Amino acid sequence: MLRRQFLTSLAAANAIPAATKRPNIVLIMADDMGFSDVGCYGGELETPHLDKLANNGIRFTHFYNTARCCPTRSALMTGLYNHQAGIGHMVNDRGLPAYQGYLNDKCVTIAEALKPAGYQTLMAGKWHVGENRPHWPCDRGFDRYFGLISGASNYWKLDGPRKMALDNEPYRPPSDGKFYMTDAFTDHAVKFVDEASGKPNPFFLYLAYTAPHWPLHAWPEDIARFRGKYKKGWDVLREERHRRQLSMGIVDKKWPLTPRDPKVPAWNDAQNKDDWDLRMSVYAAMVYRMDQGIGRLVKKLQDRNELDNTLILFLCDNGGCAEENIGGEREGVPAGPAESFTSYRTPWANASNTPFRLYKHWVHEGGIASPLIAHWPARIKQKGTLTDQPGHLIDVMATAVDIGGATYPSTFKGKSVTPLEGRSLAPVFDGKKRPGHPAIYWEHEGNRAVREGKWKMVSRYPGEWELYDLEADRTELNNLAGKDPRRVERMSKMYQGWADKVGAVPWERFNSGKKKA
Repeated sequence: MLRRQFLTSLAAANAIPAATKRPNIVLIMADDMGFSDVGCYGGELETPHLDKLANNGIRFTHFYNTARCCPTRSALMTGLYNHQAGIGHMVNDRGLPAYQGYLNDKCVTIAEALKPAGYQTLMAGKWHVGENRPHWPCDRGFDRYFGLISGASNYWKLDGPRKMALDNEPYRPPSDGKFYMTDAFTDHAVKFVDEASGKPNPFFLYLAYTAPHWPLHAWPEDIARFRGKYKKGWDVLREERHRRQLSMGIVDKKWPLTPRDPKVPAWNDAQNKDDWDLRMSVYAAMVYRMDQGIGRLVKKLQDRNELDNTLILFLCDNGGCAEENIGGEREGVPAGPAESFTSYRTPWANASNTPFRLYKHWVHEGGIASPLIAHWPARIKQKGTLTDQPGHLIDVMATAVDIGGATYPSTFKGKSVTPLEGRSLAPVFDGKKRPGHPAIYWEHEGNRAVREGKWKMVSRYPGEWELYDLEADRTELNNLAGKDPRRVERMSKMYQGWADKVGAVPWERFNSGKKKA
């Protein structure tokens, strides 16, 4: 069996064109960043390094995540829907196999799939798909790891029960005033690439930033770059971003900008405008520092003559985050320093997700639409282009296996592996049409959706199904469910068939039924 897998991997590797044989793969993910924040997707934030990658690569305009941290990371790492990987919700065990809260033994990670094909496997950043051993990164195929095992944390120090690790050993940040989480992730990613570049085998690096997830923490000099720029307010900001998106071709002129969230006041009526400006300035500073780190990583790849044959993918784990009263708010402490613990809140999240509505948690477009930048000079020749071919996190594993000459296993460590759900994005890199998914599905906290071609059916828990024609109305303003009940009935059956297959259960099983605010 092992010999057959090896020969299959070898044959696949030999089938890759010489110019793109055995590429390195660098997968970079931001945390809680909205669809329109990056400059090359319409944002005014300073992201020159990401913009340069986009200008020399491809931008996907219909790429999707799963609307939340843990589900996204499990789907991204395994090529399966998150319920199939054991993380139907978050890292707490809810008593069902699909909701056990850590990666199960019926899936493999990208690292576990690529390692038999000879890849070095490296990770820096947020893990959040298994809090305890033996469910840490080096238990799941990574040769080297540095980062945050847990979810959101103070950027300047390690709070309470949060866990960090260096390889398989617990790690505590130094208390010298120089530690900043985003910089530490970059430092180790650059170090790992430097070490791996001196070896004959290609490498896979997964760099998972926590930026710009709350709490709003940034270096003072970075905050100063943006202070005062957001006093124009969220209404003007959304309109400006939308105009840039239209001019870039990111969105279609047929899709109107969604109305301001009804919970958000008009900027002219907002109180404490200086505080609002500070919140968004800190958020912008966090994204800026992440982008600077990505620039450092790209420079290292250039210096080691690795950039040309490295596929870099950049994406986000969910839409902008409207979470407020996040459990550590401190009255009178402004956003930015280690003593603060706050978020940028609904008004700015509404701007982050321009032109869409709703946020992280929900599976309307504002919660699940992600930028995806693909940069690979040796193979991507149509530089600076856009593609509207739909894609999903589950496609990243399929892409890595495809271009890496690896084999997705049917068994691993004596256990049967759930068949791969994703489909390779590689044809898109060549300017071709790829075989798409017959349908793509979502479920998170009872929020449900299914996309079939141009049609998307979506429900905000505990509401009824809504139906949208995404070609005409991707901002989901014209609900067609009442006009096309047969389609709703057929797609609801499709959804239920998928839910039964992956183990998704009605949210009432875990929840009192109260609607999320």
